[in-house]
Amino acid sequence: MDPKLLELLVCPVTKGTLDLDRNRQELVSRSARLAYPIRDGIPVLLEEEARPLSDAELEALPRRTPLA
Repeated sequence: MDPKLLELLVCPVTKGTLDLDRNRQELVSRSARLAYPIRDGIPVLLEEEARPLSDAELEALPRRTPLA
């Protein structure tokens, strides 16, 4: 994903920042506790397409994911 695009994207639920999880190809909203999928390089920022994050997943996330 283009780092400049990531800087512009926000969580549709909370309007908060999103972190890229490269391994799972998801954008993570810590505040909404949701992970939005990236399909064919395109982020799907629909609440109904997001998967909820468990407490364990949130704790396992690094403090902040670098964009570059």
